[in-house]
Amino acid sequence: MELRILVPFVLVVFNLGLIVGQTAEPGTSCSVHSNTSCEICLKNVSCLWCNSNQKCIDYPVRTILPPRSLCELPSARWGVCWVDFQALIIAMSMILGALLLAVLICCCCCCRKKKVRGPDKTEEKIIRQNEQRKIRQEERKVEMRVRHDEIRNKYGLTKENPYSKFENN
Repeated sequence: MELRILVPFVLVVFNLGLIVGQTAEPGTSCSVHSNTSCEICLKNVSCLWCNSNQKCIDYPVRTILPPRSLCELPSARWGVCWVDFQALIIAMSMILGALLLAVLICCCCCCRKKKVRGPDKTEEKIIRQNEQRKIRQEERKVEMRVRHDEIRNKYGLTKENPYSKFENN
């Protein structure tokens, strides 16, 4: 089996194992795990551990962050016991800000390089073609003048004195 197929398959199986291992039995409330430990409470991903009062409560899914009346952010734990919500919010905002800044810097650098570079190969090719057209057009103009002068000379209509045919001789 190719590595491109094997790696995602292994990751999916591993993640499914983690999710199944963290789900609680149906009908089990998180409050059963109150006054135990944070690790026991957070084995179920739908539970929230409040460090200040040692309570395990159902995560309030209707609100993104747990309300203050339920548990304050510095003492709220979800997922892992060593990170509180306040630190999680600060860390995630810092990471997001750094990513946005990196993308912005990359975009600015790319735009600046395009401006400094000058015309690219296609633009240079178009400019060369236009110059060649102008040169050919000038050559054609000169050829047409020569041909017209020859015809005028042949029929006696020289350019030297344009009024000569109107003179009364």
